[in-house]
Amino acid sequence: MSDELVFYTSPMSRGRIVRWMLEEVGRPYRTELVGFGAAMQAQAYRAINPMGKVPALRHGATVVTECAAILAYLADACPEARLAPEPTARARGDYYRWLFFCAGPVEAATTNKVLGVSVPDEPRMRGMVGYGSLEAVLDTLEGAVSGRDCVAGERFSAADLYLASHLAWGMRFGTIPKRAAFETYVGRHGARPAAQRANAIDDRLLAGPQDSAA
Repeated sequence: MSDELVFYTSPMSRGRIVRWMLEEVGRPYRTELVGFGAAMQAQAYRAINPMGKVPALRHGATVVTECAAILAYLADACPEARLAPEPTARARGDYYRWLFFCAGPVEAATTNKVLGVSVPDEPRMRGMVGYGSLEAVLDTLEGAVSGRDCVAGERFSAADLYLASHLAWGMRFGTIPKRAAFETYVGRHGARPAAQRANAIDDRLLAGPQDSAA
């Protein structure tokens, strides 16, 4: 992995998830701050991410966007960090399951809660919505993190990082209730040295002059 890693982010964004992953990986990387509004919509940045949002990662000629994809890419590109189960390991299925459960149902259900969107009770309508209901998502998450340290085998993985990040963010801003299992899980993984370093970096950046969110 000799090509430069360039991380495009803003300190109050989902980029905090990727920052944590980069700190876990332990490889040198360069941060490019992208302000909300005009900077993210500028042609120069949209050449990196046409969606005009952060985070994004450039590794040599390869560009990866979307948090789950970036985490999975880094885990595979840096196998020495041991942030994903071996491809043939039984835990690999759980790793993919919870990584993309978080990227899909969790993201959609919590976003709809913020927007005030509710799914009708009619079964056919619930079947059309991938997450079914917010309560179903939360109960599934609680079952996944209860009584275990990690969701994919015995080792911390990128799936734990992603779940813990979402749970921490949701509980902080009220989109996810503070269930005991969630708090225990977040407390365990949020205490990791890499998580602490990542938060400290972004908190320092946040304290400096930044463009405000649109």
